[in-house]
Amino acid sequence: MDTTEGLLKTLTETDGVPGYEGEIREVVREYLEPLGSLSQDKLGSMICHQTGDGPKVMLAGHMDEIGFMIVHVTKDGFLKFVQLGGWWDQVLLGHRVIIKTHKGPVTGVIGAKPPHIVDIEERKKVVQKKDMYIDIGASSAIEVEAAGVRIGDPVVPKADFEILASGKTYLSKAFDDRIGCAWVIDTLKHFADKAHPNQLFGVANVMEEVGLRGATTSVHAIDPDVAIVLEVDIAGDLPGIRPEQARARLGAGPSIIVFDRGMIPNIKLRDLIIDMAAEENIPLQISSYPVGGSTDGSKIHLHGSGVPTVVLAIPCRHIHSHGAIIHRDDYDNGVRLLKAVVSKLDAETVIGLTN
Repeated sequence: MDTTEGLLKTLTETDGVPGYEGEIREVVREYLEPLGSLSQDKLGSMICHQTGDGPKVMLAGHMDEIGFMIVHVTKDGFLKFVQLGGWWDQVLLGHRVIIKTHKGPVTGVIGAKPPHIVDIEERKKVVQKKDMYIDIGASSAIEVEAAGVRIGDPVVPKADFEILASGKTYLSKAFDDRIGCAWVIDTLKHFADKAHPNQLFGVANVMEEVGLRGATTSVHAIDPDVAIVLEVDIAGDLPGIRPEQARARLGAGPSIIVFDRGMIPNIKLRDLIIDMAAEENIPLQISSYPVGGSTDGSKIHLHGSGVPTVVLAIPCRHIHSHGAIIHRDDYDNGVRLLKAVVSKLDAETVIGLTN
């Protein structure tokens, strides 16, 4: 396992759902500590500042992953939950989860009424989250309490990082958006001992999945002149997706998001990145979120009198599930592109983005 694989494995296997990012924050802190001066806003977003002259450039990923929270324990020992971040009902049943309790991790499985005892018409319907529960093998609320489970405990998917058969594709939970955190870390590592025409701020935001909350506060702490949000893109190379729905493909390069429901990127910054990719011979895909979805860029670009902002992303299959898939070449090319773009963002160029 090489350095990049080790970084992605560590980041994705570490837990941290919205509002409960303490564990992943400490891991991110360890990676960022040698790379600049660290600070933390009062919501918990981690900021690494590499000093320098010139404009303030914000590179932002988010460290939270989607998960759940326990909100009720039945008398028979079953756990009811709410989602933290968006889950599609179809991907939940039968999956293992870990409840993070004050006594340590407790494993459970998401279940619902078995199909053997429901009529044919009901079987055709999607089971809704409100009808699901987490089963930890208990038979009473007293057993649940003895296991250490409390209302308010966070729940994370039980899923490991794996290198798939091709050797170039990786399967894991939490690529959304630990891939952005890795991107920040690798970029700051590159510039730690190299001159760059700006000040770099690498950010790992909290609570993106529950309303872009960390970005709302971290952008105030930085007051950037320009921002690049680092995310996953919804891969369109899957069966059943019509050509007009297709977005990015795995292995065809990182993507630039030209539209989502929360932001249209700064056009000059968008074009600068497209031109830089062509100049550096880096594959770049053009993508959008035409129906739904937004990123931390939605909050960042509205800070103060406005911040020129764009979203770069790594194509990812099966996001918001226990098992997402990315392609290593896309990540490596994304890091190459971001290094080239950062090197280009001097004072004159940044001023020109809004002139």
